Amino acid sequence: MPLLFQIFVPLYFAAPACFYLYIKGFIHNRKTLAWDEWLHFLPALLAVIHVIPWPHLAPLNWDIITKQFCENGYLSLHAKNGLFPSYFQYIVRPLLIISYLALSWYAVIRSKISERINIDDPGRNWILFLLRVATFFQLTSLIPIVLRSMNIPIYNTFFIILNCIVLLVILMYALHHPHFFYGYLLVATDWNQKDTLNKSSVPKPISDDNQLPLRILPPEVTALTQKKLNLPIQQISLYAVLIKDAMEKEQLYLQPDLQIIDVANLVNIPVHHCSYVINNHIGKNFRDWINSYRIDHFLKEYPLQREKKTIEALAKESGFKSQATFYNAFKKEKGAMPTNYFLKNQADRSP
Repeated sequence: MPLLFQIFVPLYFAAPACFYLYIKGFIHNRKTLAWDEWLHFLPALLAVIHVIPWPHLAPLNWDIITKQFCENGYLSLHAKNGLFPSYFQYIVRPLLIISYLALSWYAVIRSKISERINIDDPGRNWILFLLRVATFFQLTSLIPIVLRSMNIPIYNTFFIILNCIVLLVILMYALHHPHFFYGYLLVATDWNQKDTLNKSSVPKPISDDNQLPLRILPPEVTALTQKKLNLPIQQISLYAVLIKDAMEKEQLYLQPDLQIIDVANLVNIPVHHCSYVINNHIGKNFRDWINSYRIDHFLKEYPLQREKKTIEALAKESGFKSQATFYNAFKKEKGAMPTNYFLKNQADRSP
């Protein structure tokens, strides 16, 4: 018991900070900690100091500690169990739980990730699911403390059954919606991929219009790239849907300084996954792809505003940073300069 206590108490005090830092890092797409964020582990450091068997420390009664632990749980320890007073366990730890849960919810709400239009965003769904589950279990663990302080009888069996039921529901959800956990708890593996490729079948394009056709890749090319990325065809197609929806609904192409990392952060997928989907599944490099949206926007606005604005002004409003970029992109996309393109279209429409 002393050995287990000394090992797990510091981890127990570090868990709330780890959870909050994971939420914060996930939202901001960061994989390292800033120097000041290491200060969140000060409680864990104090816990290490607390459980060290200091020479001058009076011997601890592990029989009483074990009995209290078994009867009412970790947060009920009122017996002397380390260097600091006993309230270091049953007061400081609950305060850490409440504080870091509040900070986590604040970080999520402030990021507005829950307000994203696309409810199929895997990152959005994962982080909200994780936060809700953690909130339930952590607050449930604090209920006995509140009831004990109010002298209300505690039925530990009820809380055990409740937690088991919730765990069972989560397990059933995971079994019926495994894609929800791809990239977070589960590795996305397409078990039928080999058979599918042997039958020379290829994924269908996901575009439902003629504005931006998606290129169908040969099976051997798709299989080779998937092997490198460790992504199934279904997940690549989902990424393509999310990227295309974000571009169209948010009109990201109107931003002159738009970069691929901006799109990846909005959709909440790795940049190299985003780059692969655009280059191989959609069939254009990133610059040509967003320029095609800008040109389509320009062609929609030009007939409506040509009496008021010049071609160059409309091109700038469509997201092009310079005239040269606009003319080069237009010729590459439509095969002619804007003036010649409009004259040709006018001639084709005339009897």
